[in-house]
Amino acid sequence: MLLNGTGELIDDYEYPATTEELIDAHGDRTLELPNGSERVEEVLARLESETFETPEDARFAIYAAVSEKAVGRVGYSDRDPTPVGSPYSPDAVSF
Repeated sequence: MLLNGTGELIDDYEYPATTEELIDAHGDRTLELPNGSERVEEVLARLESETFETPEDARFAIYAAVSEKAVGRVGYSDRDPTPVGSPYSPDAVSF
């Protein structure tokens, strides 16, 4: 997900770093997602202000804050039965 060199920039940043510092430094970078893209600033703005101790902390925060553009088919699971009333439910079959 972290394309266009954004992941490397986050890894190379000096830590600890705050949410605001990462936004100032890399907020204009674009994350390419399966269903569109978002800027780092948009993603980190969804979080409360915090201090990241390591690059991994910052990456996990970004992963947790991306929108549904990062999800394949919304509402899809190949492991769980389709919830009743879901628009993704298969047509009922009567025998």
